[in-house]
Amino acid sequence: MNVAPLSDDLRALYQETILDHAKHPRNARLVEHHTCKAQGNNPMCGDKVTVTAQVTDDGRLQAIGFEGKGCAISIASASMMTEALSGQSVADARRLFDAVHDLCTGKVEATAVKEKLAPAAADSVDKLASLSGVRQFPVRVKCATLPWHALISCLDGKGQTTTEK
Repeated sequence: MNVAPLSDDLRALYQETILDHAKHPRNARLVEHHTCKAQGNNPMCGDKVTVTAQVTDDGRLQAIGFEGKGCAISIASASMMTEALSGQSVADARRLFDAVHDLCTGKVEATAVKEKLAPAAADSVDKLASLSGVRQFPVRVKCATLPWHALISCLDGKGQTTTEK
């Protein structure tokens, strides 16, 4: 799929969003009474993230947090992920993972992703669309998706994940 280049205005907005989340990450803490935990590692650039979540008996992410060291994109992505998924169902979290991965790799645009998601999860796509800028820098896709891979490993009961698969 050919992906249209971002306009200068859109690129500036996306950069502002990423910088805000990188400088002031939301939910940058490990969840105290977590039901799952996974560590993610990107050996190419040194990004490391630990994701913890408290999943309720009915399959909702009651709390989600992260700790990590890495580039602005990795930290911003983790911050945005925790905001978008707090209170969401595990099923919606998995669908949103696929959506973010497709946005970052340039497989689809945000409008196509929203059609496939439940309304509560679809609202998050607009905010997460700022991560789509990494598609122009393929090496940065792994930075943006690392926290999401760690989350899926957490939900799957796997303790670790890496971007080198």
